[in-house]
Amino acid sequence: MTKRASDVSASPPRRRSKYTLAPLVLIAANVVLFALFFLWPAVIGLVYSFTNYTGVGAFQFVGLDNYSNLFGDSAFYDAMTRTLLYTVLFVPLNFVFSLLIANVLVSKHAKGVSVARIFFFIPWLLSPIVVGVLWRWLFGENFGLVNYLIEKVGGSAVPWQSNADLSLLVVVVAASWAWTGFSMLLFIAAIKNVPTSYYEAAALDGAGPWRQFFSITLPSIAPTSFIVILLNTIHGMKEYPLFASLNNGGPGTSNNLLVQYIYQTGFKSGQIGYASAASFVLMLILMVVAIIQMMVNRRVENR
Repeated sequence: MTKRASDVSASPPRRRSKYTLAPLVLIAANVVLFALFFLWPAVIGLVYSFTNYTGVGAFQFVGLDNYSNLFGDSAFYDAMTRTLLYTVLFVPLNFVFSLLIANVLVSKHAKGVSVARIFFFIPWLLSPIVVGVLWRWLFGENFGLVNYLIEKVGGSAVPWQSNADLSLLVVVVAASWAWTGFSMLLFIAAIKNVPTSYYEAAALDGAGPWRQFFSITLPSIAPTSFIVILLNTIHGMKEYPLFASLNNGGPGTSNNLLVQYIYQTGFKSGQIGYASAASFVLMLILMVVAIIQMMVNRRVENR
């Protein structure tokens, strides 16, 4: 039975919940923190990028001079090239490691899964500085454990720190080791959400484990794979503390990444305006990477 119009118009106004303000308060706190620690510094940095500010005293607006000088700076291009190389090596390596471990841990034949999860997740809990120090003890040229073992079996010490490519490779492996736990947990959650009926049907059709992995598992966890690649790419482009603690971007300045270049230019050379311009170039690159990856992911999902 429907209510008459007169009954509806005469009904009392809906009582306002006493919890109506709670979401607004929580959102307001986040908005204030976002404005205080991201928006305001971003605006200040953007303003500085058009000035000759040195960190002290007054400054003058120089227009686009910082950006034009930046695009003619060979040190900036070297740092950018090394940053892209590091990211291209780190992201696939971490992806393969974490996906492989996740597949092993969700297997019905796996033993000691809980202990293994903790074992692989612990490195992600460590500070990048601690990770860098640990790996420097392992791959130090004169005091590292790896070279000690190599020499004990009759080999020659490997120039892990004085060779630029080997030095970069050590950081790539260390970063992949440290980030495997986080990516592994994302993959485990995604793989567990794949319906088991898919695998049962594939098994009845005679599909082996590899066929099931490439035809069922990988397509089913595509959204999670996209998130892992996106987060790792952004992290790789902004990496700094691990390099600073492991080899300080060495040997020399051969492995200085873009963030390290920005830090040295801004805080050691006192060129805050110039470093701010480099920071905004990095931010634009990250935005372009994120937009491209989102477009690719959306296209894959719409197939």
